[in-house]
Amino acid sequence: MSTGNPFTVAPQAGLDIAGAFEARGDRVSTRRGLLAVAGILISGFAIAVGAAHTPTLLPQSIQLGIPASFSGVFSGAGLNLHSGGAIAALALLFVSYWFVVSLSAQLSPRVVLLAIAALNLLILLGPPLISTDVFSYQAYARMGALYGTNPYTNGPHAIMPDTVFPYIGSDWSYVPSAYGPVFTVFSYVLAPLSVAASVFAYKTIAAVSCLAIVWLVWQCARLRRVDPVKAVALVGLNPLLVVYGVGGGHNDLLMLVALVGGVYATLLSRERLGGGLAMIAAGIKLTAGIILPFALAAEGPRRGRGRRDLLIGAGIGVAIVAVLSLGLFGTGSIEMLKTINHSQMAGDWQTIPGFLSAALHLVTVSHIVAYTLGAVFLVIAFRLLRRVWHGTMDWIDGAGWATLIMLAASSSMLPWYVGWLLPLAALGRDRRLVKGALIMTGVVLAFQLVGYIPNASSLV
Repeated sequence: MSTGNPFTVAPQAGLDIAGAFEARGDRVSTRRGLLAVAGILISGFAIAVGAAHTPTLLPQSIQLGIPASFSGVFSGAGLNLHSGGAIAALALLFVSYWFVVSLSAQLSPRVVLLAIAALNLLILLGPPLISTDVFSYQAYARMGALYGTNPYTNGPHAIMPDTVFPYIGSDWSYVPSAYGPVFTVFSYVLAPLSVAASVFAYKTIAAVSCLAIVWLVWQCARLRRVDPVKAVALVGLNPLLVVYGVGGGHNDLLMLVALVGGVYATLLSRERLGGGLAMIAAGIKLTAGIILPFALAAEGPRRGRGRRDLLIGAGIGVAIVAVLSLGLFGTGSIEMLKTINHSQMAGDWQTIPGFLSAALHLVTVSHIVAYTLGAVFLVIAFRLLRRVWHGTMDWIDGAGWATLIMLAASSSMLPWYVGWLLPLAALGRDRRLVKGALIMTGVVLAFQLVGYIPNASSLV
């Protein structure tokens, strides 16, 4: 019996070398991931500190001079990023975000969660960013709560003497509310606040909602056996959701809390609560209704009691929304559908129909294209529903793809709308949805950055 066989050591040595290379690769990926996290925090800090003195990052109505009460805690720094600095900071934020999502497997949950909390806090402490919607929320609230004017049949011009009116975007002064009755009733609570106090109230609600969404996505990811770290990184560090959504105090985040809460309840087999929350979400913003058909189609004809409970919960949710709507606004809230349609048909140059209309002045062609894209979306959504019904597609995947197509076909595409897709992409089993969400974020942000270049919009 020999103990000197030279071949007995070689396999073990080979394994050690392979393990060493793998460990080294993991360490390199971890360092890259941490560098990307640092990039997110640096760019987020630059945006928060410089926004008050960077007109590019401010809502249109305060670009010529932001009141001190709106400027946030960093305004004393006096930093003006100018257009180039704003573009660079947002570009760095996006690139860093892409790398954090891609390398999330090499990052600890604590690092990612702390980065999410820090980014949201930075943006919360800065001034209102980009959009005038936060002023519109307060205007509609004051119209109904203080002046007795129906916000679904009148635009903010009905309260011109009010202190909030000068801050309304010029395009929205005569436009009635397009927001759901649940949100409008909720906003009445904030109506007595001053303009500045309401701005930071809505921003706080948006930031807290973002963190609540992150918590819900984490819980849902664990139930679906999806990587929770990657899921929350995709949602909680997204530049469009945080900078534009939280920074602008948008109600889309509040809607997503109810929507993702409904998904979580459904995954826990509490379908009545899930159906009710889905309808409450639609009562905040109508687009949330897209998810319920896919939840109902899940498991096809084999799903009996669960589908019935979803319908019961949805029916209760619809009843609550209807009582609020008819009781406070009468039939006026139906006008919301006309306002939404008008906004969609008006479009903007960042969408296909909007480009044809706003940039090329082909209004008739634009409308034809818009209706064609809408029809394409309906056909694809129906096919996705059939696949979910027959069990060849997961229902969250189906809802995610339908949302992605809806955004691509839309005639009015605002940056924070991408947030509608993010939780579904994060929780989907089709990993292509994650890439789709990243690409959609990059494309929409790129259009925004082009608009920040002086005279670029007029050239387009």
